Amino acid sequence: MGKTEIYGTIGPACAREEILTDLFCLGMTGIRLNLSHTGLEECREWTDRIKAAAKGAGKQAKLLIDLQGPELRIGGFQQPLELAEGQMAVFVGDGKNGGAAPIPQLEPTRGAAGGGDLAAALSPESAHGDSGDEKIAEVPLPEAVLLALKEGQEVLLDDGKLLLKAVGAGKAGMPGKSVWCRVLRGGTLKPRKSIALPGVKLKLPVLTDSDRENIRCARSHGVTGVMLPFVRSAEDLKELRRELQEAGAGELEVFAKIENMEGASHLEELLPFADQIVIARGDLGNSMPLWELPVVQAEIARACRLAGKPFLVVTQMLASMEEHPFPTRAEVSDIFRAVSEGAASVMVTGETAVGKYPAETIRFLANTVKAAEAYCKYPSN
Repeated sequence: MGKTEIYGTIGPACAREEILTDLFCLGMTGIRLNLSHTGLEECREWTDRIKAAAKGAGKQAKLLIDLQGPELRIGGFQQPLELAEGQMAVFVGDGKNGGAAPIPQLEPTRGAAGGGDLAAALSPESAHGDSGDEKIAEVPLPEAVLLALKEGQEVLLDDGKLLLKAVGAGKAGMPGKSVWCRVLRGGTLKPRKSIALPGVKLKLPVLTDSDRENIRCARSHGVTGVMLPFVRSAEDLKELRRELQEAGAGELEVFAKIENMEGASHLEELLPFADQIVIARGDLGNSMPLWELPVVQAEIARACRLAGKPFLVVTQMLASMEEHPFPTRAEVSDIFRAVSEGAASVMVTGETAVGKYPAETIRFLANTVKAAEAYCKYPSN
């Protein structure tokens, strides 16, 4: 096996040049820039620092841009929302700001809330207990998602950390469409986090206007590869390659992110059009019972090995290190497994972008990769 590429993700926690230089010196060979809610030109200072840091560390760093693509994310709001299990919230269109808003009137829906009267079930007392608080959390969703919500539909947010269930429609007091939901699994919700609707297929464009603009200026930033989220079929990758050719950037590597079962089921047909397959376990894990994810990961890895196609493994590889300077045994075992199964690349995301210990994260990632590579060199293994 060849040398495994080690990718971090740039963010506020590691954006200073001296920190980036340390990460490259510790073994990072490339870095991801998430463009899901920003533009590449707005990140010029960061990309300049990446190039300077790599040069200072004596490396030719790889820079991957992660496009918006057909990815779904909640809208923006000023403060994180604390959503408790059993609490009521309301989904609104992302054209308005989320946050705390007066409780709207309700449109009773037959059969909701266990067959009782929805308005009574979703009263302020039901939503907030006896606190008398007349504010409720608004969660802004893209219009396509909001229109697709039906009573009983589950909604996973932030890679499945939070789980909500649509229970009825809001009416008076809420401009446009709004949908009541109950929190089944709570937590802190921050802006621009991922959305998944289990069992629902939405027709979304392969590339956004922002994606096209980012592709046009990619070469001037030193970009070496493009990650396309939620790849569904070979047609998605063909469209991306056409866009790259038209932008004079046809040499950039294409990383196809497999994030749902639609992409996984079409893996064989899209392999010829990708330079690397990305096993993106966050949203991929939302599309199935979580205990099935290791099987799907192994099946994708096996298909890539048989086809001679490099693959990258990402999501929560060292998630505990966002808060702690030392990983769990399960996390380092996860990295070891990915490399021993033939991964060409491994990547951390929030651990370096917003975590407290970006340097320690890369140190553990690089050292675990080295241990796995050394183990795999022995013929008996």
